Amino acid sequence: MAGSFDLGEFIREQRRNAQISVRQLAKVAGVSNPYLSQIERGLRRPSAEILQQIAKGLRISAEALYVQAGILDERIAGGVVVDAVLADTTINERQKQVMLEVYDSFRKENERRGADEAAAARAAAKARPSNDAFAEAIDELDRAAAADGFETDDDEPAILPPRPAPSRTTMSRHDPRRLP
Repeated sequence: MAGSFDLGEFIREQRRNAQISVRQLAKVAGVSNPYLSQIERGLRRPSAEILQQIAKGLRISAEALYVQAGILDERIAGGVVVDAVLADTTINERQKQVMLEVYDSFRKENERRGADEAAAARAAAKARPSNDAFAEAIDELDRAAAADGFETDDDEPAILPPRPAPSRTTMSRHDPRRLP
């Protein structure tokens, strides 16, 4: 939540950017010159109605002043980009709204794309064994070979002794004349 000092500084900065005097802004906003000066110095906290009149006089979004005053939370997370758009005096309120909507849609699309890519990466990792799993399997083979009395070299794969082939029985053809 922004403090009233931040609000006053913000109003002063916007007034200077618009090249409007305190007296001119006070007249347009319908407030007294000393009252506006006290707002800019952070001595007074204006109501939402006064902020709306000041915003109109500065030709900026009332929402920008409400956010600065802590009355509203910032609608779109975007930091300096949103602040810059809302503070721009060269475009009107409708243009600011459209620009922020486009900006927000780009941000949401990138977040969606990032989430989709992360999900695809997780699925791919599950579909193939990791290098860690492969290394663990090699280590297990080395341990098994060492347990069987074979020396292993970590740089070369373990050579396991040949195992005897399983005995196979040959079956003769069944002679239908012979009884089992």
